[in-house]
Amino acid sequence: MPRTVVVQPPGGFENVVISHQHAPPAPGAGEIRVRLHASSLNYHDYAVVSGMWGPSMPRIPLADGAGEVLEVGEGVTEFAPGDRVVSTFFPTWLSGRPNVIGFATVPGDGVDGYAREEVTAPATSFTHAPRGWSDVEAATLTTAALTAWRALFVDGQVQPGDTVLVQGTGGVSIFALQFAKMVGATVIATSSSDAKLERLRALGADHVINYRHDAGWGQTAWDLTDGKGVDHIIEVGGAATLEQSMAAVRVAGHISVIGILGGVAGELAIVPMLMKQFRLQGVLVGCRAEQQAMVRAFDSTAIRPVIDAVYPLEEIVAAFRHQESNRHFGKICLEF
Repeated sequence: MPRTVVVQPPGGFENVVISHQHAPPAPGAGEIRVRLHASSLNYHDYAVVSGMWGPSMPRIPLADGAGEVLEVGEGVTEFAPGDRVVSTFFPTWLSGRPNVIGFATVPGDGVDGYAREEVTAPATSFTHAPRGWSDVEAATLTTAALTAWRALFVDGQVQPGDTVLVQGTGGVSIFALQFAKMVGATVIATSSSDAKLERLRALGADHVINYRHDAGWGQTAWDLTDGKGVDHIIEVGGAATLEQSMAAVRVAGHISVIGILGGVAGELAIVPMLMKQFRLQGVLVGCRAEQQAMVRAFDSTAIRPVIDAVYPLEEIVAAFRHQESNRHFGKICLEF
């Protein structure tokens, strides 16, 4: 029977168990059955599994899943057995403007996720994976890559010659760096580690700032643009870094608020928003159509995800411990 990870309420690493559950049913109309081979970890997954936002009932965690189609149900024409696929973060948000609130429909949180070997689900819960990618590589796309894609290309409409600032070396920020360089933007990257900053340079960052050594890094970023300001900021720190992002952004610029690594609440200075007239946009991943567009882009470029470490399914807690240490550079994945 397929192996499955289950997080017992109220969450916490001590409440993570590996079980052997019955194989999922044959797909009905509009459904596919998938043999999952990989997943990747995100901060949201950590919040659920660690108990920060623990489940109220037993829950299969992880929003990201990639693998092979085993069987298709009646009426499914988009996929065939043998196709490589990757899951979507919002299975019910297929296209258009955001139409969901919170995580009630998100795999691994409001509904069961992909820390398991097999699943039967609506075909619209998946898209094709990029051609030639491994399942581990494809599993990095659902949350991190699509968040960066939407922030830059859907909401931000980044153009060649624009300046993009990315914070840290997590999956979203590294994908944003890669996407920005793909279209000819200038990238400013921040980190607290000089060694990580050198790795960001190797990926194409034009300027790097160690925010531990430069508390006023927002002004430094502004100065790097010759006083014009940064066009697009990938804001993953939240309350702890928003003030500096507001100092860095240009007049009528764009800040994508993506993460809460530095806290969930803080003071918001209104006057800088009025003076600079910038756009502060909350971003919670994206829709299926945006993921399909992103996959098409990957099919026509040489970009590949940056993967820090790969763990087997049964070492999921060790993988989260590694994520918790903040030593990683890029994505932490599971392969099974």
